[in-house]
Amino acid sequence: MYKSAKRASAFIAVMSLGNCASFEAPKNIEPIATGKGYQAQYRAPTRRSAEASFLQSATMNAETCLPLRGGSGGKGAGSLGGERLTRNDLVEIFVSGGDDTFGGSYVVSRDGTLKLPFLQPIQAQGRLSSDIEKDISAALLSGGFFVESPRVSVRVKDFASVTVGVSGAVFEPHAVEIGSVSGDRLDGRRQDALGASSEGRNLSAALRAAGGIRPDADISAIELRRADKLYKLDMRGVFEGENNVDIMLLSGDEVLVPSRQCFQDDLMRPSPISPPGISLFVSNLTQPATGNAPSANGRETRQVPYGTRYLQAAININCVGGAKTTSANRSAVLFSRNPETKVSVVIERNIEKLLRRPERDDFDPYLLPGDAIACYDSSVTNVTEVGRVLGVLSLGAL
Repeated sequence: MYKSAKRASAFIAVMSLGNCASFEAPKNIEPIATGKGYQAQYRAPTRRSAEASFLQSATMNAETCLPLRGGSGGKGAGSLGGERLTRNDLVEIFVSGGDDTFGGSYVVSRDGTLKLPFLQPIQAQGRLSSDIEKDISAALLSGGFFVESPRVSVRVKDFASVTVGVSGAVFEPHAVEIGSVSGDRLDGRRQDALGASSEGRNLSAALRAAGGIRPDADISAIELRRADKLYKLDMRGVFEGENNVDIMLLSGDEVLVPSRQCFQDDLMRPSPISPPGISLFVSNLTQPATGNAPSANGRETRQVPYGTRYLQAAININCVGGAKTTSANRSAVLFSRNPETKVSVVIERNIEKLLRRPERDDFDPYLLPGDAIACYDSSVTNVTEVGRVLGVLSLGAL
């Protein structure tokens, strides 16, 4: 029985050591080897640093970019500025020189009008308060309620939430609800006071609610379709601290973000229209880490800032470092997906080799929402595990 156990142990040792050999590199449908994947940083490093060309990825990404479409066709944002009313907004109307017949709180009706007593409905959808004031004053005068034009004040008490469609080069295209209070719920404290904030209904809020813009987005020509009119908005200024085209949206608006069909490195940074962060799925069941909890990893995901790269994430989930002779030479695998084609991609890197190469930025991919990273042990750790298993089997045989 001792000899049988010994032969079994030897067989297991051979098989285990064979498993320590390098596996075949992951295959992908995308031509990442030539830098033609969603981002050129997916391609593998050259064998020797001396043969490398430095900082080429951004140039390779830009080679396939379609021209910027901003400035051609459509209407500009100039006619969309200001706080414009939409369905379900709550306003307070004051009329000077008369009784309280016409003054009071009103909600913009489903048809986009304000319905004051004894007057024809006043169009409010998409209009400024100042324009509505003029129409009410003129209607009161023409209706014989005043002998001269009364002074009218329309003040917003609460902006309602709106539902708009967002499609194109965003991470989660769908109809989104944005605004102060969602659905039919009311905020009594806000409605007791005059004045309301409209930032929650801005274009930037809708883009973030749809997952944020993708790195291939053409933000120079974001399309807004309102009723039967098409507007093109240039939002490149948001990355430079300028946000003067962040217009207020109305119910029924449709937003389309066109794609330049290329990865733009300069869009991989936080902004009012970028993803708020990245939910990164991780697996780090390595030695010396014995589980996700001791490694400070959540049960499913970790949150990392938008613009985080592969090496930063590897450090964040404890894939890097340790005793050099036993655990430093680890590798990690990045699982991602091309958001344009929906095709998956798997990237494997030897972490220690990559961080020591001077051209690392050319092969250090940016992380995208929904990416996943898995760590693998070093060869020494794998051999150590084989020895531990053999020791357990030997003791069992005795």
